[in-house]
Amino acid sequence: MSNEVHGTEQNAVHAKLNKPEAIVFDMDGTLFQTESLLLPAYHKMFDILREEGLYVGPTPPEERILGCLGMLLADIWKNVMPEADEAVHRRADELLLQLEIEGLEAGGTLLYPQVVETLTALKERGVKLFVASNGLEDYIHSIVVVHELKALFEGLYSAGGQGTATKTELLRILLDNHGISSAWMVGDRSSDVQAGKGNGQTVIGCAYAGFGRQDELKGSDVIITSFDELVDLYDNATISE
Repeated sequence: MSNEVHGTEQNAVHAKLNKPEAIVFDMDGTLFQTESLLLPAYHKMFDILREEGLYVGPTPPEERILGCLGMLLADIWKNVMPEADEAVHRRADELLLQLEIEGLEAGGTLLYPQVVETLTALKERGVKLFVASNGLEDYIHSIVVVHELKALFEGLYSAGGQGTATKTELLRILLDNHGISSAWMVGDRSSDVQAGKGNGQTVIGCAYAGFGRQDELKGSDVIITSFDELVDLYDNATISE
Protein backbone atom coordinates (compact mmCIF):
# COMPACT_ATOMS: atom_id res chain seq x y z
CA MET A 1 0.00 0.00 0.00
CA SER A 2 1.25 3.44 -0.83
CA ASN A 3 1.95 5.81 2.05
CA GLU A 4 0.13 8.54 0.19
CA VAL A 5 -3.34 9.48 1.36
CA HIS A 6 -5.89 8.62 -1.30
CA GLY A 7 -9.38 10.02 -1.72
CA THR A 8 -10.88 12.45 0.73
CA GLU A 9 -9.38 11.16 3.98
CA GLN A 10 -7.94 13.84 6.21
CA ASN A 11 -4.34 13.83 7.26
CA ALA A 12 -3.28 14.01 10.87
CA VAL A 13 -2.58 17.74 10.75
CA HIS A 14 -6.12 18.75 9.79
CA ALA A 15 -8.11 16.07 11.56
CA LYS A 16 -10.46 17.19 14.32
CA LEU A 17 -10.95 14.26 16.64
CA ASN A 18 -12.56 13.79 20.04
CA LYS A 19 -10.55 12.14 22.81
CA PRO A 20 -11.74 8.53 23.13
CA GLU A 21 -12.38 6.47 26.26
CA ALA A 22 -10.73 3.53 24.53
CA ILE A 23 -8.52 2.71 21.56
CA VAL A 24 -9.05 -0.65 19.89
CA PHE A 25 -6.26 -2.13 17.77
CA ASP A 26 -6.21 -4.70 15.03
CA MET A 27 -3.21 -7.05 15.43
CA ASP A 28 -1.77 -8.18 12.06
CA GLY A 29 -0.41 -5.29 10.03
CA THR A 30 -1.17 -2.82 12.83
CA LEU A 31 0.75 -3.87 15.95
CA PHE A 32 2.48 -7.03 14.71
CA GLN A 33 4.71 -7.46 11.64
CA THR A 34 2.86 -10.57 10.55
CA GLU A 35 5.18 -11.56 7.72
CA SER A 36 8.04 -12.05 10.22
CA LEU A 37 6.08 -15.05 11.57
CA LEU A 38 3.61 -16.00 8.86
CA LEU A 39 5.80 -16.66 5.84
CA PRO A 40 8.11 -19.30 7.37
CA ALA A 41 5.05 -21.02 8.90
CA TYR A 42 3.17 -20.80 5.57
CA HIS A 43 5.91 -22.65 3.67
CA LYS A 44 6.28 -25.32 6.38
CA MET A 45 2.51 -25.81 6.43
CA PHE A 46 2.39 -26.63 2.71
CA ASP A 47 5.37 -28.99 3.09
CA ILE A 48 3.38 -30.91 5.74
CA LEU A 49 0.16 -30.87 3.69
CA ARG A 50 2.08 -32.40 0.77
CA GLU A 51 3.70 -35.01 3.06
CA GLU A 52 0.24 -35.95 4.36
CA GLY A 53 -1.08 -36.28 0.82
CA LEU A 54 -3.58 -33.46 1.32
CA TYR A 55 -2.10 -31.04 -1.20
CA VAL A 56 -0.40 -31.53 -4.54
CA GLY A 57 1.65 -28.99 -6.45
CA PRO A 58 3.73 -25.95 -5.58
CA THR A 59 3.05 -23.67 -2.61
CA PRO A 60 0.80 -20.77 -3.72
CA PRO A 61 2.62 -17.42 -4.01
CA GLU A 62 3.25 -15.56 -0.74
CA GLU A 63 1.38 -12.55 -2.15
CA ARG A 64 -1.81 -14.59 -2.09
CA ILE A 65 -1.85 -15.05 1.69
CA LEU A 66 -0.41 -11.60 2.44
CA GLY A 67 -3.26 -10.10 0.44
CA CYS A 68 -5.75 -11.99 2.65
CA LEU A 69 -4.47 -10.74 6.01
CA GLY A 70 -7.31 -9.43 8.14
CA MET A 71 -9.81 -11.94 6.76
CA LEU A 72 -11.26 -14.83 8.72
CA LEU A 73 -9.27 -18.05 8.25
CA ALA A 74 -12.12 -19.76 6.42
CA ASP A 75 -12.07 -16.98 3.81
CA ILE A 76 -8.25 -16.97 3.60
CA TRP A 77 -8.08 -20.60 2.49
CA LYS A 78 -10.85 -20.08 -0.08
CA ASN A 79 -8.55 -17.50 -1.67
CA VAL A 80 -5.20 -19.26 -1.14
CA MET A 81 -6.24 -22.79 -2.20
CA PRO A 82 -9.78 -22.66 -3.58
CA GLU A 83 -9.40 -26.09 -5.21
CA ALA A 84 -8.84 -27.84 -1.85
CA ASP A 85 -11.82 -29.19 0.10
CA GLU A 86 -13.06 -28.22 3.54
CA ALA A 87 -11.11 -30.97 5.34
CA VAL A 88 -7.84 -29.64 3.91
CA HIS A 89 -8.77 -26.10 4.94
CA ARG A 90 -9.43 -27.23 8.52
CA ARG A 91 -6.11 -29.13 8.65
CA ALA A 92 -4.43 -25.95 7.38
CA ASP A 93 -6.03 -24.06 10.30
CA GLU A 94 -4.52 -26.51 12.80
CA LEU A 95 -1.09 -26.58 11.21
CA LEU A 96 -0.73 -22.84 10.73
CA LEU A 97 -1.69 -22.10 14.34
CA GLN A 98 0.71 -24.74 15.64
CA LEU A 99 3.58 -23.52 13.45
CA GLU A 100 2.95 -19.86 14.27
CA ILE A 101 2.94 -20.50 18.03
CA GLU A 102 6.17 -22.51 17.66
CA GLY A 103 7.64 -19.62 15.66
CA LEU A 104 6.60 -17.05 18.27
CA GLU A 105 8.16 -19.08 21.08
CA ALA A 106 11.37 -19.49 19.08
CA GLY A 107 11.80 -15.70 18.94
CA GLY A 108 12.72 -13.35 16.11
CA THR A 109 9.23 -11.98 15.38
CA LEU A 110 8.68 -8.24 15.30
CA LEU A 111 6.24 -5.57 16.35
CA TYR A 112 6.16 -2.37 14.29
CA PRO A 113 8.54 0.40 15.43
CA GLN A 114 7.41 2.35 18.51
CA VAL A 115 4.47 0.05 19.32
CA VAL A 116 5.46 -0.63 22.93
CA GLU A 117 6.43 3.00 23.61
CA THR A 118 3.24 4.35 22.03
CA LEU A 119 0.91 1.91 23.81
CA THR A 120 2.65 2.71 27.11
CA ALA A 121 2.27 6.46 26.55
CA LEU A 122 -1.44 6.09 25.72
CA LYS A 123 -2.08 3.89 28.77
CA GLU A 124 -0.30 6.45 30.97
CA ARG A 125 -2.76 9.03 29.66
CA GLY A 126 -5.62 6.92 31.00
CA VAL A 127 -6.86 5.44 27.74
CA LYS A 128 -8.28 1.90 27.85
CA LEU A 129 -6.51 -0.23 25.25
CA PHE A 130 -7.93 -3.33 23.55
CA VAL A 131 -7.16 -5.73 20.70
CA ALA A 132 -9.89 -6.78 18.24
CA SER A 133 -8.64 -9.22 15.62
CA ASN A 134 -10.06 -11.69 13.14
CA GLY A 135 -7.26 -14.08 14.18
CA LEU A 136 -7.53 -17.16 16.36
CA GLU A 137 -7.63 -16.68 20.13
CA ASP A 138 -4.44 -18.67 20.90
CA TYR A 139 -2.54 -16.83 18.16
CA ILE A 140 -3.46 -13.37 19.49
CA HIS A 141 -2.75 -14.40 23.08
CA SER A 142 0.66 -15.83 22.13
CA ILE A 143 1.75 -12.61 20.39
CA VAL A 144 0.74 -10.53 23.41
CA VAL A 145 2.54 -12.85 25.84
CA VAL A 146 5.74 -13.28 23.81
CA HIS A 147 6.06 -9.55 23.17
CA GLU A 148 5.17 -8.72 26.80
CA LEU A 149 2.15 -6.55 25.97
CA LYS A 150 -0.38 -8.18 28.29
CA ALA A 151 -0.21 -5.52 31.03
CA LEU A 152 -1.04 -2.79 28.50
CA PHE A 153 -4.42 -4.17 27.39
CA GLU A 154 -7.79 -4.24 29.15
CA GLY A 155 -8.95 -7.09 26.94
CA LEU A 156 -8.12 -9.22 23.89
CA TYR A 157 -11.00 -9.93 21.52
CA SER A 158 -10.67 -12.37 18.62
CA ALA A 159 -13.07 -13.78 16.06
CA GLY A 160 -11.93 -17.24 17.15
CA GLY A 161 -12.62 -16.51 20.82
CA GLN A 162 -15.96 -14.76 20.34
CA GLY A 163 -17.24 -16.80 17.39
CA THR A 164 -18.05 -13.70 15.37
CA ALA A 165 -18.46 -13.60 11.60
CA THR A 166 -17.38 -9.96 11.10
CA LYS A 167 -15.04 -7.44 12.74
CA THR A 168 -18.06 -5.10 13.07
CA GLU A 169 -19.82 -7.64 15.28
CA LEU A 170 -16.62 -8.27 17.27
CA LEU A 171 -16.16 -4.57 18.00
CA ARG A 172 -19.82 -4.23 19.01
CA ILE A 173 -19.39 -7.01 21.61
CA LEU A 174 -16.23 -5.36 22.96
CA LEU A 175 -17.87 -1.93 23.29
CA ASP A 176 -20.98 -3.40 24.93
CA ASN A 177 -19.02 -5.56 27.37
CA HIS A 178 -17.03 -2.61 28.65
CA GLY A 179 -19.72 0.08 28.41
CA ILE A 180 -17.64 2.16 26.00
CA SER A 181 -19.39 4.88 24.00
CA SER A 182 -16.38 6.58 22.36
CA ALA A 183 -13.49 4.69 20.81
CA TRP A 184 -10.91 4.85 18.05
CA MET A 185 -10.62 1.74 15.89
CA VAL A 186 -7.03 1.49 14.64
CA GLY A 187 -6.24 -0.90 11.79
CA ASP A 188 -4.88 -1.46 8.30
CA ARG A 189 -7.72 -3.17 6.45
CA SER A 190 -11.16 -2.32 5.12
CA SER A 191 -12.69 -4.63 7.76
CA ASP A 192 -11.31 -2.27 10.43
CA VAL A 193 -12.85 0.75 8.71
CA GLN A 194 -16.18 -1.06 8.42
CA ALA A 195 -16.03 -2.14 12.08
CA GLY A 196 -15.37 1.38 13.33
CA LYS A 197 -17.92 3.09 11.12
CA GLY A 198 -20.47 0.31 11.62
CA ASN A 199 -20.35 1.06 15.34
CA GLY A 200 -20.35 4.85 14.98
CA GLN A 201 -16.71 5.24 16.04
CA THR A 202 -13.63 7.08 14.75
CA VAL A 203 -11.29 5.10 12.46
CA ILE A 204 -7.52 5.58 12.30
CA GLY A 205 -6.15 3.83 9.22
CA CYS A 206 -2.60 2.45 9.29
CA ALA A 207 -0.80 2.78 5.96
CA TYR A 208 2.61 1.33 6.85
CA ALA A 209 2.11 -2.46 6.50
CA GLY A 210 1.57 -2.55 2.75
CA PHE A 211 -0.69 -5.62 2.60
CA GLY A 212 -3.88 -4.00 1.30
CA ARG A 213 -5.01 -2.26 -1.86
CA GLN A 214 -4.66 1.50 -2.26
CA ASP A 215 -8.34 2.04 -1.50
CA GLU A 216 -8.27 -0.30 1.54
CA LEU A 217 -8.49 2.55 4.07
CA LYS A 218 -11.10 4.64 2.28
CA GLY A 219 -13.50 6.07 4.84
CA SER A 220 -10.90 6.42 7.63
CA ASP A 221 -11.05 9.66 9.62
CA VAL A 222 -7.24 9.85 9.65
CA ILE A 223 -4.49 7.83 7.99
CA ILE A 224 -1.16 7.44 9.78
CA THR A 225 2.13 6.31 8.26
CA SER A 226 3.90 5.47 11.52
CA PHE A 227 2.44 4.05 14.72
CA ASP A 228 3.79 6.72 17.06
CA GLU A 229 1.63 9.40 15.37
CA LEU A 230 -1.16 8.15 17.64
CA VAL A 231 0.23 9.97 20.68
CA ASP A 232 0.09 13.38 18.98
CA LEU A 233 -3.35 12.59 17.59
CA TYR A 234 -4.58 11.81 21.09
CA ASP A 235 -2.88 14.81 22.70
CA ASN A 236 -4.37 17.19 20.10
CA ALA A 237 -7.85 15.67 20.20
CA THR A 238 -10.73 17.62 21.76
CA ILE A 239 -12.26 16.56 25.06
CA SER A 240 -15.94 15.88 24.33
CA GLU A 241 -18.44 17.75 26.45
